[in-house]
Amino acid sequence: MGFGEGHVPPGYTFVIADDHPLFRGALREALAGIGDVAGIHEAGDFDSAKALVVANEEVDLVLLDLSMPGASGLSGLISLRGIHPTVPLVVVSAHDDPVTIRRALDLGASGFISKSASMEEIRSAVQSVLAGDIAAPTGIDLGVERDPEISDLIKRLQTLTPQQTRVLGMLAEGLLNKQIAYELGVSEATIKAHVSAILQKLGVDSRTQAVILLSKIGSDPLPAAG
Repeated sequence: MGFGEGHVPPGYTFVIADDHPLFRGALREALAGIGDVAGIHEAGDFDSAKALVVANEEVDLVLLDLSMPGASGLSGLISLRGIHPTVPLVVVSAHDDPVTIRRALDLGASGFISKSASMEEIRSAVQSVLAGDIAAPTGIDLGVERDPEISDLIKRLQTLTPQQTRVLGMLAEGLLNKQIAYELGVSEATIKAHVSAILQKLGVDSRTQAVILLSKIGSDPLPAAG
């Protein structure tokens, strides 16, 4: 017998955040092949992705491209983690070097899918994450963080509460305290307290320094081509 919801379990709800319609279509096709899917929401820029995550409490998994408009690399991942700390986030990126993959997982991603992955690999990674596992590309030695500054920053970011993480993401977008307070429905004094705690945890003196620090991890670790 059921548990008040009928005998059919509710399907999965996904958010696909990628600025390339063709690739969103490929991801949609991969997800549809999983079976029990209730809904797939699509976003072509980071602001839309955030709005979808805020509006859909029941989201089961988010597929996030790191380099779409409005997201500056891994700092986009940090922002979404703050908005919805419990939803699994899987990074989908063409930058599938060990450094990017390791940093994404260290910052709370539940998985990493290369844009060169096959449909079957995408589906398998999503199913692993839905089952509670971490999904990383096979056959890649992720190594350890060699940049002591980044290593220290990751450890500091891991000490932030979800709300502090969310506030930091908004600071990085250039929002003022009163704008953040309005967005989060709290007082400006509360935001000031969050900002003070964030600065203390990150070991910096100003919000500008905090944003600069965050941009170091948000930027692409690969040297520019050419």
